[in-house]
Amino acid sequence: MSDDVRARQCSRMIASKTIAIVDDESFDAHRAPRKHVECPERLDAARSGVARALGSAPRTTIAAREVREDEILRVHSREHLRALEGALRGSFGSIDADTYVAPGSRTAAWRAAGGAAELARALVEDRARRGFALLRPPGHHAERDRAMGFCLLNNVAIAAAAALDAGAQRVAIVDWDVHHGNGTQDAFESDPRVMFVSLHQWPLYPGTGAPGEIGRGAGVGTTANLAMPPGSGPEEYGQAFRRVVLPLVSGFAPDLVLVSAGYDAHASDPLASMRLDAASYGAMATALVDVAEQLGHGRVGFVLEGGYDLDALESSVEATVRAALGARVALPEGRTSGTSQAALDHTIRALAPHRPELR
Repeated sequence: MSDDVRARQCSRMIASKTIAIVDDESFDAHRAPRKHVECPERLDAARSGVARALGSAPRTTIAAREVREDEILRVHSREHLRALEGALRGSFGSIDADTYVAPGSRTAAWRAAGGAAELARALVEDRARRGFALLRPPGHHAERDRAMGFCLLNNVAIAAAAALDAGAQRVAIVDWDVHHGNGTQDAFESDPRVMFVSLHQWPLYPGTGAPGEIGRGAGVGTTANLAMPPGSGPEEYGQAFRRVVLPLVSGFAPDLVLVSAGYDAHASDPLASMRLDAASYGAMATALVDVAEQLGHGRVGFVLEGGYDLDALESSVEATVRAALGARVALPEGRTSGTSQAALDHTIRALAPHRPELR
């Protein structure tokens, strides 16, 4: 065995026991002038959840940095970049009814996107097997041409593009935020190298994510939308993972799994009407880690999105990180509603002609 091979194997063994964490004090400077659910206190709760999960477990820190212009332009238009730069002039303001800007917003958003990109590169380069990006503002609603839904730049989309640049051939993004990740879908719906799978309450903001939205052009069949009925809980999400999410991700065989980790499908969240608990997030994280391990690389990166009940956010992030470190939580089983089953059937019918694993 050559020294190079030994070095690579040693690196992988170390990486398999390490979780990479992205955090930066600049993320706290994005603060609305008045009370707002997307607030710095969310990060305090998430940080506490990570700390409780990690204990003395090995971890590595990935330094956030400002995202480069060329990285932004991989997923956003130059017009969007110019408009955003114009809005971020160091004062308080609003882009729309939901999305505010503050004196610290530009630095926070640029470093959040850059931190997500660095996490993706670290995973692709086997410097870690798991990672969690504790960042804000969130990103999955930011489309190619506009900011919206609390989001300025699309962090997870920029991370996926960075992974491709770092050598990944295929990337899967699983978005379990309760709101549809319209911006991420917008970025990759024509790109066959990126699979986007979203589980979201339907109907709900932003109104996109119907089961029939399955991608465009060369990307047909690499977008999956699971429109979950209001009131869906652990059993419904467990069924959705077993019937759709896991077969799709496994069949796509990505080199990296990224998770848009929003926690607003929790029963306590004020912005939606779902019934998940912290253990549900641990179960979904366990299932995705298992798929990544079965694919032979084990690379899973979680990128924080929503979640607006602070106690629920803390406990759910803790459960996610514990699963990333190897804790085992089984997907819930049990009876589900006919409405939920019909919604999954709709997604399967739309995708089956393009995805043999669903036939």
